Amino acid sequence: MSEERLQAIRERIDVLDGQIQDLIAERAALAREVARVKLDAGDEALFYRAEREAQILRRVKERNKGPLSDETMARLFREVMSACLALEQPMTIAFLGPEGTFSQEAVLKHFGHAVNGAPQAAIDEVFREVEAGSADYGVVPVENSTEGAVNITLDLLLRTSLKICGEVELRIHDHLMSRECSLEGIRTIYSHAQSFAQCREWLDSHLPNVKRVPVSSNSEAARLAAAEEGAAAVAGIAAAELFGLNRLAENIEDAPDNTTRFLILGREDTPPSGEDKTSLLVSSRNESGALFQLLKPLADNEISMTRIESRPSRQGMWEYVFFVDVEGHRETPAVARALAELGRNASLFKVLGSFPKAAM
Repeated sequence: MSEERLQAIRERIDVLDGQIQDLIAERAALAREVARVKLDAGDEALFYRAEREAQILRRVKERNKGPLSDETMARLFREVMSACLALEQPMTIAFLGPEGTFSQEAVLKHFGHAVNGAPQAAIDEVFREVEAGSADYGVVPVENSTEGAVNITLDLLLRTSLKICGEVELRIHDHLMSRECSLEGIRTIYSHAQSFAQCREWLDSHLPNVKRVPVSSNSEAARLAAAEEGAAAVAGIAAAELFGLNRLAENIEDAPDNTTRFLILGREDTPPSGEDKTSLLVSSRNESGALFQLLKPLADNEISMTRIESRPSRQGMWEYVFFVDVEGHRETPAVARALAELGRNASLFKVLGSFPKAAM
């Protein structure tokens, strides 16, 4: 009886698989039709719409009734959307490389696997690739929940013409990996300096006398560990798989909620999606109460400020600029009023971009 029941369930699954496949093919055909309509319009066609994708993923999560989690269901739809968009126009995404880095994981989480990745040796090269039009979008780290801001990204935002058009929040799981089969054989550990900082307590406890060598990326650390006897790397699972390393210890980050936030950089402004944030760059005169007066329009218009970071302006000693994130899109009335007043009061003012909040 149980075998007959299993067979009936499997037959039902086969029927559903066929229906799902037919529906995906129909969606893909409609995506091609969208591309034809945009191209026939004669204007500069913009195929990737960040606000549209954010709205679709929110609706996916709102409709979801289980048993799959909201995040799992959104991930499945992200891949369908990615494949369909590739039929309209394949996209190239620049990121801090090489392959196997957390930046690449952020690219895949936000854009799906049907994009062309363009790994770069440094964050400033990601900016340049997008500015020059060699890449459609760029993905760069901007802050970590335990180690704070990525200062080079903030400094580059000071002078770029690119727009922030999205964000990705990625849970960071650091693993100790090596050709060796146990901790006893480890004499050297390679990793990015930030990963060393994120795993300091675990490393001090388990490998206190092992030499730690900072390198340019976790993927480079994994490459070195794969080539050297007695070496290990602290990196993500993608790097372990890429270089065929044994994971000697998993999830060794000191903070269980360790998360890195990445920015999506493009050349166009993003329209409102309904749940947005706006990033600003502001500076004020160095006088008493200047910052309070500068940010007062946000409070007056009931705009929530979610983040503020200061960086040297590089225009004078002890002069600073502030990077501010606020709730809402620059086109919504309350935010627009606040920004207009803020712009009048600031000695330096720049809207870095309005974009959908991280979708998943």
